Amino acid sequence: MKNKLAQPFLKWAGGKRQLLPEIRKYMPKEINTYYEPFIGAGAVVLDLQPKRAVINDINIELVNVYTIVKNNLEELIEELKKHENGNNSEYFYEVRSLDRSRETYSQLSPVEKAARMIYLNKTCFNGLYRVNSKGQFNVPFGKYKNPNIVNETVLRAVHDYLSNHDVTIWNKDFSDVVADATQGDFVYFDPPYDPVSDTASFTSYSLDGFNREDQIRLRDLCVELDKKGCKFLLSNSATDFIKEIYTEKGFHIEIVSATRNINSVGSKRGKIDEVLVMNYEQNG
Repeated sequence: MKNKLAQPFLKWAGGKRQLLPEIRKYMPKEINTYYEPFIGAGAVVLDLQPKRAVINDINIELVNVYTIVKNNLEELIEELKKHENGNNSEYFYEVRSLDRSRETYSQLSPVEKAARMIYLNKTCFNGLYRVNSKGQFNVPFGKYKNPNIVNETVLRAVHDYLSNHDVTIWNKDFSDVVADATQGDFVYFDPPYDPVSDTASFTSYSLDGFNREDQIRLRDLCVELDKKGCKFLLSNSATDFIKEIYTEKGFHIEIVSATRNINSVGSKRGKIDEVLVMNYEQNG
């Protein structure tokens, strides 16, 4: 039985919660091992709750949060409670500044780092995760009235899923994550999206960035997975570039509509077209 309380506990750029009805339509009926190389807020894996999964992200801070939720939940909840009354700008900037000194930040335990990230995510502007060129978190205070800093019910539900199933958590390049995927396995890719305009690009999710060369590398990986008999589903923006690179390899593309709230230009937030790319028939 799925635990319906297991759902994203972080706000994240490009989160898939509102796109889940479309994604569910195209999920294969049978999956051996589920792979998700760009886990983000985890809406899809927490909706599907597969028995065997490999989840991954290039963002080491995010991977640490999932690892702590899985393995050290009680300590995390106690640490989060220390931040519970910290919804003010003075406290926010004090906590944010901890990574300004490499020495100071290195002294934080993994549990303290995870609690800091969750606290900042709940109280920063728009729930963004963004770092500067030095790897320092630089999103301003969000001025929310009642942020749910200690969402104990959801955290416990996510912990139950992660700890009671065969879930592996990695911090690798996306191509390495699926190296062992074989026929019968399923991969869901949700990479940083190809920007629809100069202002739409949400950068600095990690210091490495994700450019069109990476999009091509990801497309070529999909070709390799297809040859191995793996099924994949991929989300991206419906730019001409993305549609072209997948169409030329014969993959099936569905256009879906999604609401996006992260753009540096407010007028460009809202409904936009996205693509779901797959190498199989619907529900095949």
